Amino acid sequence: MDYHRITNIADPYFRQMHELMQTVFPPEEVLAYDLWAEPLQDPGIRVFVAILDGQVVGATEYRYYADMQVAMTDFTIIGRDGLGIGPFLARRRMADLRQVAAEAGGKLKGMFAEIYNPALSEGLEFGGVKSMNAYVRREVLAHLGYLKLDLDYVHPSWQIDGEAVHGLDLCFMPIDDADADAVPASLVATFLETYYAVLTEKPDAWYRMVKGLRERDSVRLLPI
Repeated sequence: MDYHRITNIADPYFRQMHELMQTVFPPEEVLAYDLWAEPLQDPGIRVFVAILDGQVVGATEYRYYADMQVAMTDFTIIGRDGLGIGPFLARRRMADLRQVAAEAGGKLKGMFAEIYNPALSEGLEFGGVKSMNAYVRREVLAHLGYLKLDLDYVHPSWQIDGEAVHGLDLCFMPIDDADADAVPASLVATFLETYYAVLTEKPDAWYRMVKGLRERDSVRLLPI
């Protein structure tokens, strides 16, 4: 498999990736095709696809925030079962992030990720790919070291309609301190404000959640 970075909407592999996203994710989780043009040119947003025999069989998007020294995994897609796509993407992503952090003169303290709550997403088929099942993904991410933030989580819809999206947990994988059982609430709030700054329409529930974080000292990390 090849690990190929997409930096332009004109990349022939981008359409394949976008179609794969539409297959495995619900509409409110997928940014419209044309709206990808600007983000893909942002050097801080790293979009890679796994290519096998000329076909996109997996994809991942992530970014590193040098000021916070944390990363965010936007999504990971496994397009086919039984090819080792998940481990391939995880290894290459981590190696790339460590290099990016080093080049920025910092380190990688940890990584955020939104993870589907199986109890709230049982109706989602994820394109029929068993590896994308919410229970399977949750166990895989737990093995990688992700923990759930003790937080009633909601996020704005990527359809930019101001709707609140439920059914996911915000998780964090400590790297700098692998035994950490909490993270500063200010870090979580700052991260969310930065990450979702691109969305002009946000629900009141999201603002209340961030305000609540600003009033806390820390957020516990719980098993997922």
